[in-house]
Amino acid sequence: MQIKNKRVVVTGAASGIGKALSVAFYEAGAQSVVAVDMNLEGAQDTANDVNGLAVEANVGQETDIIKVVDKANELSGGIDIFCSNAGIGGVHGFMDVKTEDWQNIWEVNVMSHIYAARNVLPQMLERGEGYLMSTASAAGLLTQIGSAGYSVTKAAAVSFAEWIKISYGSKGIGVSCLCPQAVRTAMTAGGPGVAGIDGMIEPEEAAKDVLDAIEKDRFLVTPHAEVLEYVKRKGTDRDRWISGMQRLQERFEEMMPS
Repeated sequence: MQIKNKRVVVTGAASGIGKALSVAFYEAGAQSVVAVDMNLEGAQDTANDVNGLAVEANVGQETDIIKVVDKANELSGGIDIFCSNAGIGGVHGFMDVKTEDWQNIWEVNVMSHIYAARNVLPQMLERGEGYLMSTASAAGLLTQIGSAGYSVTKAAAVSFAEWIKISYGSKGIGVSCLCPQAVRTAMTAGGPGVAGIDGMIEPEEAAKDVLDAIEKDRFLVTPHAEVLEYVKRKGTDRDRWISGMQRLQERFEEMMPS
């Protein structure tokens, strides 16, 4: 799908990848950009940069997603590209993670994509054209050392994006899923952790790769090229892959303060 003159919604737009995506769409000639975030002040700053509209929303609540869709429809008569980008790192570990923490990360990292698709697909299917972009993580293709919640929810996000592409790709719906390793955002401000093994990239680099994927209708967006090689190794010999990750887990535990 060509970006020029398209009507775009970006969640998690106050900073990081979401802000970089908003600016990239604007610079590529998008007709309109709706910047969505729980941080309304940050979303407004982004909207000011792209001559767009700021909307405050908790993407883990379907009522808020419906509000976003309604506001975008009011602004420009429809949505061509919906970037479900917002996500959280959640509580690390497993044994000490409370049920409410699991529910929270599930709502934001998984249900937000489901709510977006459920509420924007009808208009796209009616037009016979539309694009859904979801931000997951390399953790969704591989795993996340030290964080069960993040690993599980990002894997679910990738799986849902694949299902949408399989189910609606022949009906004019494009789907891309962003799966980077460490990106310089608020989430990695304290350090990239194990995810930074192949280097930290800037949000603008991830955004550039996303726009290229949308224009080429490419499903998997992996700004860190190494990720694809890791996925191949995992698929070829799962037991060997798990053994390697167990060794990485041991290294991670050694680095952590006691």
